[in-house]
Formats: sequence, C-alpha cells, structure tokens
Amino acid sequence: MPKPHHHPQGTTYERIYAVVRRIPSGAVATYGQVARLAGLPRHARQVGYALNALPDGSDLPWHRVVNAGGKISQRAEPHFEGIQRDLLEREGIVFSPSGAIPLSRYQWDPPHDPMGLGPPGFGPWEP
Repeated sequence: MPKPHHHPQGTTYERIYAVVRRIPSGAVATYGQVARLAGLPRHARQVGYALNALPDGSDLPWHRVVNAGGKISQRAEPHFEGIQRDLLEREGIVFSPSGAIPLSRYQWDPPHDPMGLGPPGFGPWEP
C-alpha cells in the first residue's frame, strides 16, 4: 500500500499555522514573533514561506502577519499588499502616514492575552 504524500515542511508549517490561527481580529504579529511562538526562533523567513504555501481560499488569517517594522512585506504579486491592507483596515487597524502599523498599539501579546482579544486597551468594538 503506498504511503500518503507528506510535505517535508508539514509539521513546521502546521506549527506556524496554529500560531497564526490564534492572532485575534484587530491585532497583528510579526514574522519573527510567529516563529518564536511556534518554537522556531530566528526563522521568520520560514513563516513567510509557510504563508506563501497556503492554498487559495484558505481561512487562515495570514493578513495579520507583518514585518518587524509593522509594515506589509512586499510580495512577488503586488496586488496582495493592497488586499492585506484592506483586510487589516476592515478589522480596525489604522496605518500611520508612512504605511506602518503602530505595533505598540496593535501587536498581539499572547502571554497577557489568554482569551485572544487583542492588544491591551484595544478591541474591534472601539472607534
């Protein structure tokens, strides 16, 4: 009986996806933060590869992952940057004039956010 095909990054990607799935609406995490929480410190690029490998139509909130500067990372297909920004803005995230997200306000802090409600003092219910 043939063995099922197993992607060599399967376990690593599953760990990354499990972390990304926990990022609440109205909050963001950096690639490096996701890597650390997935037990992969200093592997931020691996997070990018995992998110790039998602199939079209995935319900994983990939758009909540940004770079360490709070900016949307450039992609080979530039229209995804606009899609990501639109999705974040719909969740109440406000970008600075330079296009960065103020991480001090919007970065997810899981040790202080056991219910997954977003950064302290911020919720999607606020104006």
